[in-house]
Amino acid sequence: MKPESSILNRSAMADPAIVKEICRSLKQMRLSKNLTQAELAEMAGLNRVTISRMEAGRAATLLTLVQILRALDKLDILDIFREESEISPLQLLKLQEKRRQRASLSKKKTVADREEKSEW
Repeated sequence: MKPESSILNRSAMADPAIVKEICRSLKQMRLSKNLTQAELAEMAGLNRVTISRMEAGRAATLLTLVQILRALDKLDILDIFREESEISPLQLLKLQEKRRQRASLSKKKTVADREEKSEW
């Protein structure tokens, strides 16, 4: 994990610079696994040119990023996007109590029942 100071520096970076850093990291991950762009492309089900463009910081989709991370066995990186709220046991119990246990009658059924009971 990088020191917190690098995170603070990132907040001052321009968006294109952050994209470039992400793409550099992807390239480094590929190289650390000793894969060529062509090998990674085949593993990810992509074209080699797509890998090249991604590493150069050119337009790519989130789907492409996921495919590359999957091929690199690095999907765990995406865990940072999962925000789990910390709920105390007491709050959890209250939430479970509020959870519906059964369905209520629909309005149509209720109105129909009233009409049947009515002698008008």
